Amino acid sequence: MTRPPATRALLASALSVTALLAAAGCSAEDEPRPRWFSASASASGASPAVEQPSGSGAALTEAQAQAALVTAADLGEPWGPTRGARTWRDGLLKATTEDRDCQRLLDVLYTEEPFGAPKGPQATSALDDGDTDAQLRYRVAAHPPADVDRALDWMRSLPGRCGEFTAATTRHGVQGVEVRELPLPPVGDARQALRVMLAGETEEGELTYLTMDLAAVRVGEEAISLTNAGLDEVYAEVTQQAVQLGAQRLAEIRKQGRAQI
Repeated sequence: MTRPPATRALLASALSVTALLAAAGCSAEDEPRPRWFSASASASGASPAVEQPSGSGAALTEAQAQAALVTAADLGEPWGPTRGARTWRDGLLKATTEDRDCQRLLDVLYTEEPFGAPKGPQATSALDDGDTDAQLRYRVAAHPPADVDRALDWMRSLPGRCGEFTAATTRHGVQGVEVRELPLPPVGDARQALRVMLAGETEEGELTYLTMDLAAVRVGEEAISLTNAGLDEVYAEVTQQAVQLGAQRLAEIRKQGRAQI
């Protein structure tokens, strides 16, 4: 993805969110396909998955939660195990804004816990894209279904409530923030995803653009949460494919667990 030149005038005019993000030239619909991507595997081309029943009977064990994770082997090259948290996490995601819902969103993006602390077994995988330095964090955890559904409803409301706002960061000044819905394949019992974009300027005058996908899915009494973020290309297809594969894998593990009871 080639970003057109941007000027400081964008920031001088009270950090116009729309202008800043338009300068980035990025959209989930227009991004180039990664090398591994197959059109037949896209969310739009995939066969609709069968919705799984809500009541499971028994929670997953930690070993089962671990087995339900999406790994680097699933995504293929250039993905691999993470080399550690990127500096933009503290520099851009530790931020404040006046609106309560928008602040909650910023907090969730930083903690990567849209449902709060898990109420049972959990497992997490963290992966890096070797080409773009994007980072993907994928978690499977037990949460009360009602709590998950409330969080999903809240996420669903955010493009309307926090479509555009500004946030003050700890290291990189004021950021223009745009929030929009990201489509997901029809997996699990309930699901929601957002694409959040932050645009601003460092103290050295360098323009920055952070893109972060936040996706969440409920499968019975367990929930999947995923973030996929970076300062370069962040492919929506990676988010969508990871959610589809992970939700189907979790549903199958839950099914096997019930059969063993």
